[in-house]
Amino acid sequence: MKLKEVGEFGLIDLIKQDAIVDPGDVVVGIGDDAAVYVPGAGKYELLTTDMLVENVHFDLSNTSAWQLGYKAIAVNLSDIAAMGGRPRHTVVSIGLPPHLSVDFVVDLYKGMKELCREFMVNIIGGDTVSSPGGLVINIGVVGEVEPAKLLKRSGAKPGDLVVVTGTLGDSACGLDLLFRQGWEKFDFAWPLVTAHLTPRPQVAVGPTLAAFGATSADDISDGLASEAHELARASGVGLRLYADKIPFSGEIVQAAAMLGKKPLDYALFGGEDFQLVFTIGAEKIACLPQDGVSFTTVGEVFSGQGVLLVDVAGASTELEPKGYNHFR
Repeated sequence: MKLKEVGEFGLIDLIKQDAIVDPGDVVVGIGDDAAVYVPGAGKYELLTTDMLVENVHFDLSNTSAWQLGYKAIAVNLSDIAAMGGRPRHTVVSIGLPPHLSVDFVVDLYKGMKELCREFMVNIIGGDTVSSPGGLVINIGVVGEVEPAKLLKRSGAKPGDLVVVTGTLGDSACGLDLLFRQGWEKFDFAWPLVTAHLTPRPQVAVGPTLAAFGATSADDISDGLASEAHELARASGVGLRLYADKIPFSGEIVQAAAMLGKKPLDYALFGGEDFQLVFTIGAEKIACLPQDGVSFTTVGEVFSGQGVLLVDVAGASTELEPKGYNHFR
């Protein structure tokens, strides 16, 4: 069935099913002029938004509707996690080319609802319009955080350690593989491609970092080099990163060798890992709970400016913020 056959309001009736998974503080959801919810008492509200544009952020030739919906939510939940918060509600606005089918849109929302269900996030509103060009998705997420546990990019202090969650570079390497014919035959490729198409936001980790005394944090959306510069600039300090400390998966080592590239370049400049990079006092790092998440110390904060990369021989060079930038 085509979109013109079901119409805007018929489509809204389809996508609002199962949109509310945590109704306790929702007064009005999809279907009125505005959503209404009750904010948490004594909490700061967090608000983030992120837009995905066809052929800029995704390619429908290698991304399913379900995967795209999942990722559209994931990238926003990651921002809330980086602030130490808990995501609560989301609004979804989409610009739909007329050639798309109703089934495509329903599958898109199924992917969104899958992740929303896992983290108890309600879809409470949005907008649907026709797009004369490609598909456009804009997600807004509201979260909350206790004032004392708010994490920002500023706050890093000389002597703090620089720490990352998970492994880095997998998503960017997975994207390269998607455009290589026959990638499916390599067992090591599947985890990397999955890391790109359906990234896992560190929703549970953000509040944990805040509770255990992290001084600053950022999610790794544009590559570690870019995010390190963000932390350094916002905090008014310098960061020193050690190349041989950056964590890689076994799969990226194999894939990079096949592709003739370096895992380090993927980690520093690739982006879309949606892991977290944060700073924390050296005395507190051992206290972080290891609940299914790995923490790797990759550097330290010093008095100064900029970001330095130290190679395996101990030589330091200035690390440029060459991660993804829309207008560079």
